Amino acid sequence: MRKIIDPAPEIWAELAKRPTKNLEDLEPGILETFKLVQEQGDNALLQLADKYDGVKLSSLVASTEEIAAAESGVSQELKEAILQAYSNIQLFHTQQAEPVKQVETMFGVTCWRKSVPIEKVGLYIPGGTAPLFSTLLMLGVPARIAGCQELVLCTPPSKDGNIHPAILYTASLLGVSRIIKAGGAQAIAAMAFGTESVPPVYKIFGPGNQYVTVAKQLVSKAGVAIDLPAGPSEVLVMADETANPAFVAADLLSQAEHGPDSQVVLLASSEAVLAQVEQELEAQLKVLPRKEFAAKALNNSLGIVLGGVEEMLRFSNLYAPEHLILSVSDFEQLLDGITNAGSVFLGHYSPESAGDYASGTNHTLPTNGYARAYSGVSLDSFVKKITFQYITREGLQNIGQTIETMAEAEGLEAHKNAVSIRLNELNRV
Repeated sequence: MRKIIDPAPEIWAELAKRPTKNLEDLEPGILETFKLVQEQGDNALLQLADKYDGVKLSSLVASTEEIAAAESGVSQELKEAILQAYSNIQLFHTQQAEPVKQVETMFGVTCWRKSVPIEKVGLYIPGGTAPLFSTLLMLGVPARIAGCQELVLCTPPSKDGNIHPAILYTASLLGVSRIIKAGGAQAIAAMAFGTESVPPVYKIFGPGNQYVTVAKQLVSKAGVAIDLPAGPSEVLVMADETANPAFVAADLLSQAEHGPDSQVVLLASSEAVLAQVEQELEAQLKVLPRKEFAAKALNNSLGIVLGGVEEMLRFSNLYAPEHLILSVSDFEQLLDGITNAGSVFLGHYSPESAGDYASGTNHTLPTNGYARAYSGVSLDSFVKKITFQYITREGLQNIGQTIETMAEAEGLEAHKNAVSIRLNELNRV
């Protein structure tokens, strides 16, 4: 972890920059994958599973027998954990539903907005170094609450051609039956353009590696919506003298273990706090199964000492972290000042892992500074907002002159005439 003591505000913007990769270099290869999938459909997915996943598949679609058998491959303890997380996530997201509210903007002019589910959505669930069945909950639960008619799940198979049983069990719990054994850019292409086994969808959700990230960006240019811009996972922890160094180190490592391109940032109130956390990082890192990933991520990470919590907050808002942890006293005093963050964890007993798995909030969040303008996935992500209006005869007479005047000022005579022709008829009655 790179240590920086009391940096001048003039260099904060430079410190807030993420480690960059030239992802544009990946585009030609991904476009070739797109072309292959568009031309050869299922056969392309089978070829690419052999090439990239090292598995020869007899079928791309997980069978009903495979899905049913998965339940026996999941321990009772894990099933109960998944069910508890499912319940919390469902409760939190159900409360996000907006009732239809009709507004009479003036007499005879009534407007309202209605949430309509996106009919066909694709869910991409990584299955490589970590089978993220938790992400399936985060995406599948709000999709079901929203009322999406068709859910297509793509996830890469293991070397034996199977999908991790926890992913299949969770899919079954959510009623997702169209499960495709495909990963990487080819899975994104299949959901965007369609194959014999994969129906095309209108919006694609889910995290992935750099190839998946670029593939999602490219299909969005082709007219298929995506959830949000996403990159490597990240966390920023604000810690003062009241923080427990072991807790802080554990939170930092929980993000670092995602992969070598993850970034973690510690804002400490003193050099003593930073030193204590560094000591804990070293001790905890030694026993992690994914310590190689975490160690590489720490090399890209920062430990910054700032003068106090107000300075920390200003830096955090500039950085706009995916996850923000306030491991400080009197965190309540800072809440109104938080303007840029994906998801916020308050106090010493709110680990970021809670949001990743089971507290109820969604863990699909904007990274790479996109929290300055984007929200995380929510129920709204799975619906379109359609506006309606109804204007009575009296309403048109009330608002008509306003419309005519504005249309004429813009030189749009046909717009004006669409009102005038109706008003002339009403005046003849």
